[in-house]
Amino acid sequence: MDDFRNLYRQGFMRVAACTLPVTLADPQANARAIAEQLRQCDREAVGLAVFPELGLSGYTLEDLHFQELLLDKVEEALQWLAEATRDLMTVAVIGLPLRKGDQLYNCAAILQRGRILGIVPKTALPRYREFYEPRYFTSGAQSGGEGAAGFLTLKKGPPGGQPILFGTDLLFQAEDVPDFTLGVEICEDLWAPASPGSDLAMAGATVLANLSASPVTVGRSEERDLLCRAQSMRALCAYVYAASGAGESTTDLSWDGQTTIHEAGRLLAAGKRFPQGAEKVVADVDLTLLRQERLRNGHFSPQRPFRTVSFTLQPPAGDLGLKRLVPRFPFLPPAAGGLDAPELASAEGSAVLARECEEILDIQVQGLCRRLQASGARCMVLGVSGGLDSALALLVAVKAAQRLGWPASRILARSMPGFATGTESRPLAEKLMESLGVSGGTLDIRPTARSMLQAIDHPSAAWLDDGEEAGRTAENHAPAKQKAPDGVWDVTFENVQAGLRTDFLFRLANQHGGLVIGTGDLSELALGWCTYGVGDQMAHYNVNAGLPKTMVQQLVRWYAQAGGDQDGIWPADCREILDRIVQAEITPELVPDTGQGQQSTQAHIGPYPLQDFTLYQVLRHGFSPWRIAFMQEKAWGAGSQSPYPPGYPGADRASYTLEEIIRWMRVFMKRYFATSQFKRSAMPNGPKILAGGALSPRGDWRAPSDGNAEMWLRDLEQVSALLGQGK
Repeated sequence: MDDFRNLYRQGFMRVAACTLPVTLADPQANARAIAEQLRQCDREAVGLAVFPELGLSGYTLEDLHFQELLLDKVEEALQWLAEATRDLMTVAVIGLPLRKGDQLYNCAAILQRGRILGIVPKTALPRYREFYEPRYFTSGAQSGGEGAAGFLTLKKGPPGGQPILFGTDLLFQAEDVPDFTLGVEICEDLWAPASPGSDLAMAGATVLANLSASPVTVGRSEERDLLCRAQSMRALCAYVYAASGAGESTTDLSWDGQTTIHEAGRLLAAGKRFPQGAEKVVADVDLTLLRQERLRNGHFSPQRPFRTVSFTLQPPAGDLGLKRLVPRFPFLPPAAGGLDAPELASAEGSAVLARECEEILDIQVQGLCRRLQASGARCMVLGVSGGLDSALALLVAVKAAQRLGWPASRILARSMPGFATGTESRPLAEKLMESLGVSGGTLDIRPTARSMLQAIDHPSAAWLDDGEEAGRTAENHAPAKQKAPDGVWDVTFENVQAGLRTDFLFRLANQHGGLVIGTGDLSELALGWCTYGVGDQMAHYNVNAGLPKTMVQQLVRWYAQAGGDQDGIWPADCREILDRIVQAEITPELVPDTGQGQQSTQAHIGPYPLQDFTLYQVLRHGFSPWRIAFMQEKAWGAGSQSPYPPGYPGADRASYTLEEIIRWMRVFMKRYFATSQFKRSAMPNGPKILAGGALSPRGDWRAPSDGNAEMWLRDLEQVSALLGQGK
């Protein structure tokens, strides 16, 4: 399994942002310090290490940059450093001043395995406040393009030495690590209105390195972080930033050595500021994610010619770990359950989760209000089962009524007991309706369901006789446990009940001029866990269609913990009822308990945390089962350090083996790609809510109803085969 668990094999790459004390005007001492850092990076399987601007000489040398001896020693140190790192995998990006003809440039040298792959000059030279770089350096924009002007020969190089590629038009591409293409910009380039990094990303750079000096003033670190985050988000790239620290002259300035790594707008890692010694921050960036995001984006194509320098990275084999936390619940906001700093998941994460829950409610309510106004509906109609989905839908309906100025009595909510309605769920439904002050009631579907089963000569009709019905009491709404004839509790028996519930609701809505509010969620749509057409797949408007089950669960838990009562409209006893609902077993309550226990949804279609994880990766990123299984093991395997959302119950904190992950992913792939699309192709309207996507055939997901899952299943079997062989 080592190949399967190798981060490079799975489309990740390890990068480092490094800062270390500089020795002013001593290039050889700086080269030795950089070489030591690179040896450490190589031992940690780091593929790219970025060092500060002019780190080989020192940024604050000012007029000393014109000294011939200094510039000669810089070139000698560069060649020594290339030779000293000949056996290292790590690509190094080093800052230094270099002569080209009669001009001096502020440059980045890209080194790997003894080669100087190329030299990139700085384009934007600052001349404001404390900076005056045009006094010393020429802008890379004036360096010429391809041809003779696009090369540099070291003055202190060996006789007959080969010219080195030089220019702002260089990309560095690994032949053996798909999607690793490096672009380089230097400090002020990022502050420029038209950043060179944007052009590099458009031309294919998935990783941008920024060598920076950037002296620190109050608030400067936040400014840098904002720029790096924005660049990584806009350019859909990994952004590795390394700034100068200790050793630079403090004549008039100070230096904080800020190091950060961002990916598509997300901060992966940040080093300590004001380090007195060497500081290195390491993270694994997701190249496959960046590629897939760009594929969907469609805006990435070269705006001008670029030259590509190829090299071979040759990363080590085996399990190298993964230096990032894979969120357990990717549909949640990062700081509320997926941030790479677990300590924030309980403090800052609580506030972030609260904001997201409030926004989700606003989106649901706004969509429902608009539909009610446009349709001229006089009321809302929905079934309340005592489960998660209908509880959330009822809360949304109450909030919508408040926003429209309707009394709660214009919400017609009904408990609809069937042959397996539990002794706990129905009382919970009735108490919730009473607590919220809606127009509650009961629509008993059992007599009609019995008539239908008898009419089609279904074998269960013999069991559902008058005597069995008489055995029920007001305190016990479920049939007595007894052994059922083989084959009675089939899909027909289940769908007769599910279909009649929806049929009753539609007729009730017709009678009162209302709209049926759907309760089915995104996970059920993905897995086809809904009754088509005349069942719970259908509604006039489905407020939960954009929410996966784990998010519905989190929302109801948030309401139960008093997080969702900003307007003070929920009665005090409502929280207790919601808390009991969120702790209950997830069940469709369609099959009677005949001694085998209550019907469990997750026992049939898999744990929702796993299935929602897979749904996000398929829907948002289009990842393969091979890739998803790797990530899922990191998120949900034994020993995972990925944080849970604030308030997540300890009893629900499970772990899963790779065998279990494969088993349930097989269920997902079959149901999602092969058997369930026809239900999604005819789904009712409902708002898209989360950035992870939705399944509307008019929006995020358009696919053939007669699909084929074989390709995904074969890919998953590769993992299963490796597991069986112990590789």
